[in-house]
Amino acid sequence: MPHSGLLGEGRIKVMTYNIRYAGDEKTEGLNSWKNRRELVASVIRFHSADIVGLQEALKNQLDDLTDLLPGFRWIGVGRDDGKEGGEFSAILFREERFEILSTSTFWLSETPNRPSRGWDAAFPRIVTWAQMKDRQTNKAFYLVNTHFDHRGENARIQSAKLLKAIVAEIIGESPAVITGDFNFRPQAEAYRILTGRGDYNFTDAMTVSRHGHYGSTITFNNFGGSNEEGNRIDYIFIKNAVEVIQHGIISDAFNGRFPSDHMPVLAEIVLR
Repeated sequence: MPHSGLLGEGRIKVMTYNIRYAGDEKTEGLNSWKNRRELVASVIRFHSADIVGLQEALKNQLDDLTDLLPGFRWIGVGRDDGKEGGEFSAILFREERFEILSTSTFWLSETPNRPSRGWDAAFPRIVTWAQMKDRQTNKAFYLVNTHFDHRGENARIQSAKLLKAIVAEIIGESPAVITGDFNFRPQAEAYRILTGRGDYNFTDAMTVSRHGHYGSTITFNNFGGSNEEGNRIDYIFIKNAVEVIQHGIISDAFNGRFPSDHMPVLAEIVLR
Protein backbone atom coordinates (compact mmCIF):
# COMPACT_ATOMS: atom_id res chain seq x y z
CA MET A 1 0.00 0.00 0.00
CA PRO A 2 1.50 3.36 -0.95
CA HIS A 3 2.72 5.66 1.75
CA SER A 4 0.56 8.73 2.19
CA GLY A 5 3.33 11.02 0.99
CA LEU A 6 2.94 9.50 -2.48
CA LEU A 7 -0.76 10.28 -2.56
CA GLY A 8 -0.24 14.02 -2.28
CA GLU A 9 2.61 16.19 -1.07
CA GLY A 10 2.07 17.31 2.49
CA ARG A 11 -0.79 14.96 3.33
CA ILE A 12 -0.49 13.48 6.81
CA LYS A 13 -2.39 10.45 8.08
CA VAL A 14 -3.13 10.90 11.78
CA MET A 15 -4.58 8.07 13.86
CA THR A 16 -5.90 7.92 17.41
CA TYR A 17 -5.81 4.43 18.90
CA ASN A 18 -6.55 3.13 22.38
CA ILE A 19 -4.58 -0.11 22.22
CA ARG A 20 -5.68 -1.32 25.70
CA TYR A 21 -3.10 -1.83 28.38
CA ALA A 22 -1.19 -5.10 28.56
CA GLY A 23 -3.13 -7.01 31.20
CA ASP A 24 -2.30 -10.29 32.86
CA GLU A 25 -1.89 -13.00 30.24
CA LYS A 26 -3.66 -15.63 32.36
CA THR A 27 -6.84 -13.58 32.65
CA GLU A 28 -6.71 -11.86 29.25
CA GLY A 29 -6.21 -15.04 27.23
CA LEU A 30 -6.59 -14.37 23.49
CA ASN A 31 -6.94 -10.67 24.27
CA SER A 32 -3.57 -10.48 26.01
CA TRP A 33 -1.03 -8.10 24.50
CA LYS A 34 1.18 -11.01 23.44
CA ASN A 35 -1.66 -12.22 21.22
CA ARG A 36 -2.62 -8.75 19.94
CA ARG A 37 0.57 -6.78 19.44
CA GLU A 38 1.21 -7.88 15.85
CA LEU A 39 -2.43 -7.16 14.98
CA VAL A 40 -2.21 -3.64 16.41
CA ALA A 41 1.03 -3.00 14.52
CA SER A 42 -0.44 -4.35 11.29
CA VAL A 43 -3.43 -1.99 11.51
CA ILE A 44 -1.10 0.99 11.86
CA ARG A 45 1.11 -0.28 9.02
CA PHE A 46 -1.66 -1.22 6.57
CA HIS A 47 -3.50 2.07 6.94
CA SER A 48 -0.23 3.97 6.44
CA ALA A 49 -0.54 6.09 9.58
CA ASP A 50 2.17 8.72 9.87
CA ILE A 51 1.39 9.79 13.45
CA VAL A 52 -0.54 7.83 16.07
CA GLY A 53 -1.87 9.20 19.34
CA LEU A 54 -1.86 6.11 21.56
CA GLN A 55 -3.82 5.62 24.76
CA GLU A 56 -3.37 3.05 27.55
CA ALA A 57 0.07 2.13 26.25
CA LEU A 58 2.52 0.76 28.80
CA LYS A 59 6.27 1.07 28.28
CA ASN A 60 6.68 -2.52 27.08
CA GLN A 61 3.86 -2.03 24.57
CA LEU A 62 5.52 1.07 23.16
CA ASP A 63 8.81 -0.79 22.84
CA ASP A 64 7.05 -3.67 21.09
CA LEU A 65 5.41 -1.33 18.59
CA THR A 66 8.68 0.36 17.66
CA ASP A 67 10.23 -3.09 17.20
CA LEU A 68 7.34 -4.15 14.96
CA LEU A 69 7.20 -0.84 13.08
CA PRO A 70 10.71 0.06 11.91
CA GLY A 71 11.06 3.77 11.26
CA PHE A 72 8.67 4.78 14.05
CA ARG A 73 9.59 6.17 17.44
CA TRP A 74 7.53 7.46 20.34
CA ILE A 75 7.55 10.28 22.85
CA GLY A 76 5.72 10.66 26.16
CA VAL A 77 5.84 9.84 29.87
CA GLY A 78 3.90 7.54 32.18
CA ARG A 79 0.98 9.09 34.00
CA ASP A 80 1.84 7.64 37.41
CA ASP A 81 5.22 9.30 37.93
CA GLY A 82 6.02 11.41 34.87
CA LYS A 83 8.68 8.86 33.90
CA GLU A 84 7.92 5.26 32.93
CA GLY A 85 5.23 4.34 35.46
CA GLY A 86 1.70 3.55 34.36
CA GLU A 87 -0.11 4.25 31.12
CA PHE A 88 1.24 6.64 28.51
CA SER A 89 -0.68 8.91 26.16
CA ALA A 90 2.25 8.58 23.81
CA ILE A 91 2.77 9.97 20.33
CA LEU A 92 4.10 7.43 17.81
CA PHE A 93 5.45 8.89 14.58
CA ARG A 94 7.58 8.33 11.49
CA GLU A 95 11.01 9.55 12.57
CA GLU A 96 12.28 10.16 9.03
CA ARG A 97 9.39 12.49 8.18
CA PHE A 98 8.86 14.49 11.38
CA GLU A 99 11.19 16.47 13.58
CA ILE A 100 10.21 17.11 17.20
CA LEU A 101 10.75 20.79 17.99
CA SER A 102 9.39 20.67 21.56
CA THR A 103 7.30 18.35 23.70
CA SER A 104 5.87 18.05 27.20
CA THR A 105 3.15 16.38 29.28
CA PHE A 106 0.66 17.86 31.74
CA TRP A 107 -1.88 16.29 34.07
CA LEU A 108 -5.63 16.80 33.83
CA SER A 109 -6.05 17.98 37.40
CA GLU A 110 -5.96 21.02 39.62
CA THR A 111 -2.14 20.66 39.64
CA PRO A 112 -1.30 20.03 35.97
CA ASN A 113 2.44 20.43 36.35
CA ARG A 114 2.96 17.34 38.50
CA PRO A 115 1.67 13.76 38.66
CA SER A 116 -1.83 14.02 40.11
CA ARG A 117 -5.43 12.85 39.86
CA GLY A 118 -8.07 15.47 39.24
CA TRP A 119 -11.62 16.04 40.51
CA ASP A 120 -13.70 12.83 40.58
CA ALA A 121 -11.43 10.89 38.21
CA ALA A 122 -10.71 7.26 38.92
CA PHE A 123 -7.11 7.55 37.69
CA PRO A 124 -4.49 10.16 36.87
CA ARG A 125 -5.02 11.45 33.33
CA ILE A 126 -2.49 13.19 31.12
CA VAL A 127 -2.00 15.16 27.93
CA THR A 128 1.16 14.75 25.87
CA TRP A 129 1.85 17.34 23.20
CA ALA A 130 4.55 17.89 20.62
CA GLN A 131 5.43 20.67 18.25
CA MET A 132 6.45 18.86 15.09
CA LYS A 133 7.92 19.90 11.75
CA ASP A 134 6.98 18.04 8.60
CA ARG A 135 10.22 17.59 6.68
CA GLN A 136 8.25 17.29 3.41
CA THR A 137 6.84 20.80 3.62
CA ASN A 138 8.87 22.43 6.43
CA LYS A 139 5.56 23.35 8.06
CA ALA A 140 5.30 23.20 11.85
CA PHE A 141 2.19 22.08 13.75
CA TYR A 142 1.14 20.63 17.09
CA LEU A 143 -0.04 17.13 17.91
CA VAL A 144 -1.89 16.89 21.23
CA ASN A 145 -2.87 13.47 22.62
CA THR A 146 -4.94 12.63 25.69
CA HIS A 147 -7.16 10.14 27.51
CA PHE A 148 -10.02 11.49 29.64
CA ASP A 149 -11.33 9.63 32.68
CA HIS A 150 -13.93 6.93 32.15
CA ARG A 151 -15.79 7.37 35.46
CA GLY A 152 -15.73 10.98 36.58
CA GLU A 153 -18.21 13.12 34.66
CA ASN A 154 -17.02 16.27 36.41
CA ALA A 155 -13.44 15.24 35.63
CA ARG A 156 -14.32 15.06 31.93
CA ILE A 157 -15.98 18.48 32.02
CA GLN A 158 -13.10 20.08 33.92
CA SER A 159 -10.57 18.27 31.72
CA ALA A 160 -12.22 19.72 28.62
CA LYS A 161 -11.96 23.24 30.04
CA LEU A 162 -8.35 22.75 31.11
CA LEU A 163 -7.35 21.16 27.81
CA LYS A 164 -8.76 24.10 25.85
CA ALA A 165 -7.10 26.65 28.11
CA ILE A 166 -3.64 25.09 28.08
CA VAL A 167 -3.71 24.28 24.37
CA ALA A 168 -4.71 27.88 23.63
CA GLU A 169 -1.73 29.06 25.68
CA ILE A 170 0.74 26.64 24.08
CA ILE A 171 -0.24 26.71 20.42
CA GLY A 172 -2.06 30.02 19.94
CA GLU A 173 -2.88 30.32 16.23
CA SER A 174 -0.65 27.46 15.04
CA PRO A 175 -2.21 24.46 13.31
CA ALA A 176 -3.02 21.65 15.72
CA VAL A 177 -4.48 18.14 15.74
CA ILE A 178 -5.91 16.82 19.01
CA THR A 179 -6.29 13.06 19.35
CA GLY A 180 -7.68 10.99 22.18
CA ASP A 181 -9.98 8.61 23.93
CA PHE A 182 -12.28 11.18 25.49
CA ASN A 183 -14.74 8.74 27.06
CA PHE A 184 -17.74 10.84 26.05
CA ARG A 185 -20.23 10.75 23.20
CA PRO A 186 -21.00 13.74 20.98
CA GLN A 187 -24.09 14.56 23.07
CA ALA A 188 -22.02 15.10 26.23
CA GLU A 189 -21.37 18.41 27.95
CA ALA A 190 -17.60 17.93 27.65
CA TYR A 191 -17.92 17.54 23.86
CA ARG A 192 -19.91 20.80 23.71
CA ILE A 193 -17.24 22.54 25.78
CA LEU A 194 -14.51 21.45 23.38
CA THR A 195 -16.37 22.18 20.17
CA GLY A 196 -18.91 24.89 20.82
CA ARG A 197 -18.39 27.06 23.87
CA GLY A 198 -15.99 29.90 24.45
CA ASP A 199 -13.51 31.60 22.18
CA TYR A 200 -11.13 28.75 21.43
CA ASN A 201 -13.16 25.88 20.05
CA PHE A 202 -11.92 22.68 18.45
CA THR A 203 -13.54 21.16 15.37
CA ASP A 204 -14.47 17.49 15.19
CA ALA A 205 -12.60 16.23 12.11
CA MET A 206 -15.50 13.93 11.22
CA THR A 207 -17.79 16.91 10.64
CA VAL A 208 -15.52 18.74 8.16
CA SER A 209 -13.98 15.89 6.16
CA ARG A 210 -13.90 16.77 2.45
CA HIS A 211 -15.01 13.25 1.53
CA GLY A 212 -17.33 12.73 4.50
CA HIS A 213 -16.97 9.95 7.02
CA TYR A 214 -16.00 6.37 6.21
CA GLY A 215 -17.00 3.30 8.20
CA SER A 216 -18.54 2.74 11.59
CA THR A 217 -19.88 5.27 14.09
CA ILE A 218 -18.67 3.03 16.94
CA THR A 219 -15.22 3.34 18.47
CA PHE A 220 -15.60 1.23 21.63
CA ASN A 221 -16.18 -2.43 20.78
CA ASN A 222 -15.19 -4.28 23.99
CA PHE A 223 -13.33 -6.83 21.86
CA GLY A 224 -16.46 -7.39 19.82
CA GLY A 225 -18.70 -7.74 22.88
CA SER A 226 -20.36 -4.36 22.36
CA ASN A 227 -21.55 -2.87 19.08
CA GLU A 228 -23.85 -0.16 20.36
CA GLU A 229 -24.68 2.26 17.55
CA GLY A 230 -23.29 5.74 18.12
CA ASN A 231 -20.87 4.69 20.86
CA ARG A 232 -18.21 7.08 19.57
CA ILE A 233 -15.80 8.12 22.33
CA ASP A 234 -12.49 8.40 20.43
CA TYR A 235 -11.93 11.55 18.38
CA ILE A 236 -9.61 13.56 16.21
CA PHE A 237 -10.15 17.30 16.61
CA ILE A 238 -8.46 20.06 14.63
CA LYS A 239 -7.66 23.70 15.30
CA ASN A 240 -6.58 26.57 13.06
CA ALA A 241 -5.13 25.96 9.59
CA VAL A 242 -5.83 22.24 9.18
CA GLU A 243 -7.92 20.76 6.36
CA VAL A 244 -9.41 17.26 6.67
CA ILE A 245 -9.38 15.26 3.43
CA GLN A 246 -10.72 11.97 4.74
CA HIS A 247 -11.98 10.65 8.09
CA GLY A 248 -12.83 7.12 9.08
CA ILE A 249 -13.31 4.68 11.94
CA ILE A 250 -11.43 1.47 11.17
CA SER A 251 -13.36 -1.61 12.25
CA ASP A 252 -10.84 -4.18 11.00
CA ALA A 253 -11.10 -7.60 12.62
CA PHE A 254 -8.94 -10.66 12.06
CA ASN A 255 -11.04 -13.82 11.78
CA GLY A 256 -13.51 -12.18 14.14
CA ARG A 257 -10.84 -10.92 16.54
CA PHE A 258 -10.37 -7.23 17.24
CA PRO A 259 -6.82 -5.99 17.93
CA SER A 260 -8.11 -3.80 20.78
CA ASP A 261 -11.32 -2.99 22.63
CA HIS A 262 -11.37 0.32 20.73
CA MET A 263 -11.46 1.03 17.01
CA PRO A 264 -8.77 3.36 15.69
CA VAL A 265 -9.89 6.65 14.13
CA LEU A 266 -7.97 7.88 11.08
CA ALA A 267 -7.90 11.31 9.45
CA GLU A 268 -5.91 12.39 6.44
CA ILE A 269 -5.07 16.07 6.83
CA VAL A 270 -3.27 18.90 5.08
CA LEU A 271 -1.73 21.92 6.80
CA ARG A 272 -2.98 25.02 5.02
